[in-house]
Amino acid sequence: MRAKAVAALAAALLWSTGSALAAGEKIGSVDTAFQWIGRDHDIIVEAYDDPQVTGVTCYVSRARIGGIKGTLGLAEDRAEASIACRQVGAIGFPQGALKKQDEVFSERMSLLFKRLRVVRMVDVQRNTLVYLTYSDKLIDGSPQNAVTAVPVAAETPIPLKK
Repeated sequence: MRAKAVAALAAALLWSTGSALAAGEKIGSVDTAFQWIGRDHDIIVEAYDDPQVTGVTCYVSRARIGGIKGTLGLAEDRAEASIACRQVGAIGFPQGALKKQDEVFSERMSLLFKRLRVVRMVDVQRNTLVYLTYSDKLIDGSPQNAVTAVPVAAETPIPLKK
C-alpha cells in the first residue's frame, strides 16, 4: 500500500513539472570527461525559437550528465547554463501583445525538483527583448543565471499587454 502511495506521489510530481514550453533543437554537444565506469559529462547546446516572437532564437548551453542515470532521467544536471539570443529573421509578433515578463521556456533538469527556465522581459524604453536563464529547485533556488538581449528596430515597436 505504501509503495502505491509513493508511486502516485511521484507520478503527480512528474505530471506537474510538465515538459518544455517550447521544444529545443539539439545543435551539438562536447564531452568534458569520460570514464569507463560511471558517468559521462557533456555540454549540450540547444536552440529554442521564441514561441511568441518570430525571428528570435535562443541558444542555451548547459551541462548534462550521461551514463545510465542520465539516460534514465535519474541524474541531476548542474544548475549552470549560458544563453545567447539572436535575431535570425524578421522580428514579428504574430500572437499579438506580449506580457512585460513571461516564462518562455522550461525544461526539467532532474527527476522531480529542478527546472531550467528562460524568462523574456521587455525593456520598453530601449525597445529590447531581454532573456534571462536560471534554474530553480523545489526547496531552494540557484543564484546561477545568465542574461542576453535582442534589440528590436525602432520601426517595430514591441506590443505590450496592458
